[in-house]
Amino acid sequence: MRRPTACRNCPSSLIRQQVDLRATARTIEILHRGKRIAVHQRRYGGRRHGTDPDHMPSSHRRYAEWTPDRFRRWAASVGPETEGLVVAILASRPHSEQGFRTCLGVLRLFRNIPRDRADAVSAGVEIGGLNCKSIASLIANHKAARHSTEPTAIVNHANLRGPDYFH
Repeated sequence: MRRPTACRNCPSSLIRQQVDLRATARTIEILHRGKRIAVHQRRYGGRRHGTDPDHMPSSHRRYAEWTPDRFRRWAASVGPETEGLVVAILASRPHSEQGFRTCLGVLRLFRNIPRDRADAVSAGVEIGGLNCKSIASLIANHKAARHSTEPTAIVNHANLRGPDYFH
């Protein structure tokens, strides 16, 4: 069977090249110009990711070495709330590797603000807002909590009824 290369099982140098595919009950074999370039055990039970690092472009191999623990440690250096945010982002994806770019974007956003503010923003993230866009919006709109012990003054205004109105 002849198919254009579009799968993750072929080396990146053969993208958009014609290859031959030989499938048996147990293996998938990929041939290019009569030469076997890849053989894999056949997977049943739905789509699952499986990429051989030897088939990746060199620019992608360095990302394959990243681990969820690496992002967790990096976030922990900002603060405990940020660490919790990164753990939640990684847990929200079917494969934790799919959350690496989001975590990288979030940590880059936090690079330009003080650590205590970054941790406060992390604490305010809702479950549905586990993406860079919503976190960037929180950073832009987040006001630092006031730690004043004095009560705020009530402004006298004609439209305010006061305590005597209700009795």
